[in-house]
Amino acid sequence: MKKFVNSVIKLRWFIVILIPLITIMMASSLKHLEFEGSYRIWFGKESKILKNYDNFRAVFGNDDAVTIMFTDKDGIFTPKALETIENITQKLWATHYIARVDSITNYQYVHSDPEYPDEVLVEDFIEDPTSYTKEQLAKKKDIAVKEDLIVGKLISKDAKTTMIVGRMTPKAGDDPAVSFKLRDAVLKIIKPEEEKNGYKFFLGGGPIINTSFIEVAQHDGATFTPAVIIVAMLLLLIIFRKFSSMFASIIVVIFTFLIVLSIQVLLGFKLNNFTANIPVFVVAIGIADAMHLLWIYTMARKKGMDNYTAIHYSVKKNFLAIFLTSVTTSIGFASLGISAVVPIQTLGIATASAAILAFILTMLFVPAFLAILNPKINTDTNIQEANNHPVAVWYTHFLAKNAKVILLLSTLIFLGLSAGIFQANVDSNTVKYFKKDFPFRVAVKEMQDKLTGPMSYEVVVDSKAKDGIKDPKFLHTVAQFYSELYAKYPDVRHISSLLDVVKTFNKVMNGSKSVPKSQELIAQYLLLYSLSLPQGMEINDKMDIDERLLRVSVSVNLVETSKDLEQIAWIENWWKKTPYSAVVNGQTVMFAHMQHDVTATLINSITLAVISISLVMLLIFRNWRMLPLFIVPNVLPIALVVGVMGWLHIDIDMGVAIAGAIIIGVAVDDTIHFMVKYIEARKRGDNLEDAMKYVLSYAGSAIIFTTIVLSIAFLVFVFSSFNPNYHFGIVTASALIIAVIVDLVALPALLMLIDNKEKSLLE
Repeated sequence: MKKFVNSVIKLRWFIVILIPLITIMMASSLKHLEFEGSYRIWFGKESKILKNYDNFRAVFGNDDAVTIMFTDKDGIFTPKALETIENITQKLWATHYIARVDSITNYQYVHSDPEYPDEVLVEDFIEDPTSYTKEQLAKKKDIAVKEDLIVGKLISKDAKTTMIVGRMTPKAGDDPAVSFKLRDAVLKIIKPEEEKNGYKFFLGGGPIINTSFIEVAQHDGATFTPAVIIVAMLLLLIIFRKFSSMFASIIVVIFTFLIVLSIQVLLGFKLNNFTANIPVFVVAIGIADAMHLLWIYTMARKKGMDNYTAIHYSVKKNFLAIFLTSVTTSIGFASLGISAVVPIQTLGIATASAAILAFILTMLFVPAFLAILNPKINTDTNIQEANNHPVAVWYTHFLAKNAKVILLLSTLIFLGLSAGIFQANVDSNTVKYFKKDFPFRVAVKEMQDKLTGPMSYEVVVDSKAKDGIKDPKFLHTVAQFYSELYAKYPDVRHISSLLDVVKTFNKVMNGSKSVPKSQELIAQYLLLYSLSLPQGMEINDKMDIDERLLRVSVSVNLVETSKDLEQIAWIENWWKKTPYSAVVNGQTVMFAHMQHDVTATLINSITLAVISISLVMLLIFRNWRMLPLFIVPNVLPIALVVGVMGWLHIDIDMGVAIAGAIIIGVAVDDTIHFMVKYIEARKRGDNLEDAMKYVLSYAGSAIIFTTIVLSIAFLVFVFSSFNPNYHFGIVTASALIIAVIVDLVALPALLMLIDNKEKSLLE
């Protein structure tokens, strides 16, 4: 160690110049930094969920769309409202990347010709909004509110709210740039209508959620990184009261996250809602290393040591602890690499490497910087010897006297709060990733309250035969499915398929809104309907080319993921009881199935982190009896926080899932610093109480200060509009505070009981 420090001091100018130069050179690549927000980023290339969805789109086309909704208190069947709808409809048709537009004005209305009752007409429901009289519009309204195909889909039951749906061309939603172009095109379309008629439009669909993901990531990355740096700088100034100490801590983490981000860009990665926060994570974990190093250095200088001696002393005292904390923090983040959710994988691997890089830069740059700067720190003649610090002496006596009571109370609190784990619920609904006041979330609520379910299931029913969807028996089964699904789940708001077209034709031709008994008649109805449709409104998105598979679209309310999975399972099981089969697809279904991945991330990453950290501790200290002292104090905070979430009915999302492993990786740092100092004191012959005084004097303050900095750094996420970030900040900050309480209260109390023997636990 002495040789290493001498080398750093000798090469101090080389190190202090080279590290910034390397950082600047690598950071030049950040001009190519991009963000991504497509739904595809959440799934790996080999994801079965993604492959199933791609197969669905290959058969039925793109199910993604941009939606425009508005309400008119006087009803939409007025010239003003209908003209607005028609204007938007026509402009959307002319918009690039839009393959089809559906609205109340171009709804293909099936009816008999008044002059020739035997002839069936299929035409736009509203041809010229300004040409209708008040009475004619009232008649149109009466017709519309009885049309199953549009009520609860294009218009509300009270005919006051309407929606225009622009279906996107194949793969248009895969490119984030296209989402922005479409979103901007739609905003340009609705702006004149807002100014002219005063309507408030609500936008939804894939392009809106994609751009929302990207904009939130960009906002959080651009806002929280400088905010955390500024907060950390202020806290460091308060703690050290030296600009040089603050600068040495901050500059190391800035170098670290710039290098890590540069590597991400060079490897071809784009930032997303999780990886955009890499700088914040690096600031939090990197500052802890520098703080411990500078804290001991400052104490050494106050004791009268010269600059070089203090550097040697601080590195010697901290090297093992900082190395171990860097390794365990890296393990905590790296355990996220096993997640099936790609952004979490990327975040885990990138931040794991950052933890090791921060250690290397800290051990090189900080001593070299101090060797050059030689900051003036006055000797404090009143500084207490480690074992005689008054606060440490008082607190050690307090712990010794109340150890049993502390452990009893800690156990009772733990059992009571952690029991809430059994009430915890996992929810991976992407809409709920945004706070309730976020524009996209507001639009979703407005749609659900006034029109229809904002989420959708695409049920692909296999009739088991070519042309099987025209079989009356099959369509009767589909009709029965409609009825039973509506009855079973009130959250189902609208169901549609070619069944509705067939029944509508039969009503017009035979006066009965039912499935015809003849397969030939059904085939004639579908052929006549298809031939009557204008270009772009074909029905090939409702069935496959062999007319074997039928697409049934189900609009549902925004519900918890567990409810989505229940409804999806019920649908597929219902069809298993028939001669046919069905699978449920679509983007809502894709993200519902991610619940398993989120749960697995939470459980597997924590398990892997605990096992890996345990092995590291065992290899380093070669004492299996000490493992519970490293692991238990750091698992408890997670159990307590998740338990409280369960009691308060706060859903576990991706933010909480990634927090678990990170908490273990970061919180164990305090335990390591505590135990390394404790072991050091015991091995040199200190009795239990003297060892505890030594630990509290040399590590206690640094542990508290690093926890304060870390907690405040993570708490900045509470200002995010992205709920996983918000929940991550709350959970992580709370758990770290709990962890430091456990480390400085419960852990010492436990040591007072189990190590207070003639033969030390460490022997």
